[in-house]
Amino acid sequence: MGLEVRGITKKFGEKTAVDHLSFEMKESGVFGLLGTNGAGKTTTIRNILGIMQPDEGEALWNGTPISRETLSFGYLPEERGIYMKTKVLEQLVYFGRLRGMKKEKAKKSALELMERLRVSEYQNTPAEKLSKGNQQKVQLIAAIIHNPKLIFLDEPFSGLDPVNAQVLRNLVKELVAEGKYIILSTHQMETVEEYCENLVILDRGKTLLKGNLKEIKAGYGHTNLVVAAQEDVSPLAQAEGLELFEKRAAETEYKIQGDEMAHRFLRRMTEANIYPLKFEIREPSLQEIFVRKAGESK
Repeated sequence: MGLEVRGITKKFGEKTAVDHLSFEMKESGVFGLLGTNGAGKTTTIRNILGIMQPDEGEALWNGTPISRETLSFGYLPEERGIYMKTKVLEQLVYFGRLRGMKKEKAKKSALELMERLRVSEYQNTPAEKLSKGNQQKVQLIAAIIHNPKLIFLDEPFSGLDPVNAQVLRNLVKELVAEGKYIILSTHQMETVEEYCENLVILDRGKTLLKGNLKEIKAGYGHTNLVVAAQEDVSPLAQAEGLELFEKRAAETEYKIQGDEMAHRFLRRMTEANIYPLKFEIREPSLQEIFVRKAGESK
């Protein structure tokens, strides 16, 4: 079982929005589809689902071209679209029935998901009276009410406050535990690092990077050091040749050339009777890798 995208290409006039994109998702979990705004993420999803027809290539589920007849899929588009004047439960049942569900089964599923996403109290409220975050939850319920195996989430955390974002994060983890295949489209690199084992990064329609996230990051080695101390350690860092990367309120991040440089710096600190509250050697973030790769491609 799994999703296979083979050489999808989509052009709009002279502009190539997606350029020979290929990837596979062989196991359940979350697959990251990353890129800046305009990179081709939404166009990719629409071509996979048949909302648009690609100029070249195809998308397969278990070896069969994807359609509503061959696969039960859910899609949360970036452009939100619910009926503002209609009561929440009423329209969720309607969306369920559009996906072939019996009325009672659609109602049962809607109520269960509303409970999980903490919007049960709004079941008889017109959608226009809900906050934007709760409207987004309602649209997510509409996308998964029929219990699809494959789910596409296009910028699902956009505009959510921290509390609602955490509720959605919990649901995504629950869906993964249930064996769902989730394609997460986003420009938020930290979100992908939280969820995704595998990913593809797009830049102006082209594949900038793809593969296993851990393997990608490991390939760069330990390049960063995060330090927190009560004393100012910047003179010691400068003397040791560390390059300042970012100074934050409670900690400082440096660029290093391997573990030995970090260890020398730690020895220098302890010799000065400075003992760090935090001393973390790590690989570059996905954001740093993306910026570097995007710069190389220009």
